[in-house]
Amino acid sequence: MNDEHKCPQCGCEHIYQDGGLWVCPECAHEWNEFSTSATDADAGGSGVIHDANGNVLADGDTITVTKDLKVKGSSLVVKSGTKVKNIKLVDGTDGHNIACKISGIGAMNLKSEFVKKS
Repeated sequence: MNDEHKCPQCGCEHIYQDGGLWVCPECAHEWNEFSTSATDADAGGSGVIHDANGNVLADGDTITVTKDLKVKGSSLVVKSGTKVKNIKLVDGTDGHNIACKISGIGAMNLKSEFVKKS
């Protein structure tokens, strides 16, 4: 196997594809197929956060959720197409690198690979 088919976080070769995402069974890291290059992995480490389409996100941007997301610990779901205004980028160790408030749900953190810049 070549480097393109390894987890960018831990280097595991036993990754698998789940829909449009790649998943590492060892560290539970998930990423989209467009961010598997070494330049994207390096950019993520330097504080640059990209959306699902590769656009650079910044504090105060408006984003749109691209996939139905279950809210952990409740029966609520953030529906695909939900617009979120005035995001704040955070250094999430668990991959949740966007802090925001969603109307009807409240404050929560999102992963950047599930949103697109509006």
